[in-house]
Amino acid sequence: MTKTYTFRDGGLNSRPLRVLNGVGAALEWVGIKSSRFEPDAIVEAAIKKAGSSDLGSDSYREPLQQYCSSLEEEAKLSSFGRIVLHNMLVTSLVTRIKVQSWTKANPRAREEEIVRPLIIVGLPRTGTSLLSQLLALDPMVRAPLQWESRSPVPPPTLSSAAEDPRIAECAKGLAGLAKLNPAIQAMHPFGAMLAEECVPFLMLDLRTLGLETQALVPSYGAWLEDCDMTSAYEQHRMCLQALQTGQPTEHWTLKTPNHLWALDTLLEFYPDARLIWTHRDPGPVVTSVASLNTTMQRTFSNHVDPIAVGREWKHKLAHAVARGLAHDDRNSPGWCVHVGYAEMMRDPLSAIRKIYAHFGNEPSTLHERRVEAWLEERHQSVHGRHGYDPADFEWSYEGLAEEFSEYRERFGIEAEKR
Repeated sequence: MTKTYTFRDGGLNSRPLRVLNGVGAALEWVGIKSSRFEPDAIVEAAIKKAGSSDLGSDSYREPLQQYCSSLEEEAKLSSFGRIVLHNMLVTSLVTRIKVQSWTKANPRAREEEIVRPLIIVGLPRTGTSLLSQLLALDPMVRAPLQWESRSPVPPPTLSSAAEDPRIAECAKGLAGLAKLNPAIQAMHPFGAMLAEECVPFLMLDLRTLGLETQALVPSYGAWLEDCDMTSAYEQHRMCLQALQTGQPTEHWTLKTPNHLWALDTLLEFYPDARLIWTHRDPGPVVTSVASLNTTMQRTFSNHVDPIAVGREWKHKLAHAVARGLAHDDRNSPGWCVHVGYAEMMRDPLSAIRKIYAHFGNEPSTLHERRVEAWLEERHQSVHGRHGYDPADFEWSYEGLAEEFSEYRERFGIEAEKR
């Protein structure tokens, strides 16, 4: 029988680490914290670890300050959470330094053109992971894999990619996360060799929703809504250019809901991008996102309030939709192709054909055969199913339908059977 996981099943599944958190809580009570989020110290640690002080620019400074302040004042992290998130920030800056250094040593990488990428800009839980994987089956298209998005340089080459030791390193880290919080695997696909969101590239500038999945940081979130994303997309493009030098590709397929927040900036960097906006009934979308993020944050905090997490993420998704609707108002109807979750679940191959047709093309016979083969072997519930209930977040599907009524009506989004 397939197990159903809710956010209540999430949390730290490690007795030694729970003991660590207990000791840390006692020490914090007397004013001693396991890791302090001091921006200068984090930068110094990254410089020391990378062996270089060249971060390209200081664009990371303001978001680092904002995020550290939110973590200290709002996140209620456990001792384990403080250690992990401190290391995450150091690692992000180390990777930024490495990308900067590698690009300087290989200046031809900046000449790589990212041509007509397929970019999925839909909200989370709208079929974006499935669609990204299916598009990446096109032999002329490439998606960043989870392992290489976390370590883009030196870029894997055609001869080295299959045996790159970073694959095993990434797989080990993901397996460790799954062991610490088994519910996460049922809620979101993880795998070193799976197509990945391109959000890790934005992480190098510390301007990304990805940072908000780890902890409740509303002050940072409010700052992120209106910040200039130009420097983050500079890092994003630099990573793609580096990866493309090692393994050339005609096109990329990329995805992260973060793009919906910053469509104008996205198109400044990729003006010929082929945009795909996936749509699904906002009721299950918002509720599933609230459940997923509550589960994620329970790994790093002993004091997660699902109502507060849900409220924050409902606001974020409404803000994203408002940004998307405003962009839609300013542009002709063909600026993107709209794909409904229901139509994609009913017939994924037809959805692929619809996307290609919108941009004046069609999938190759080989691409279609690969899609069919992949769908035959796919087992969505191998790690269990994700269960969620709007009552857990003090809202209802009817209320969410009303709140997102303009969005639903404009794109004819089908209500899901419950």
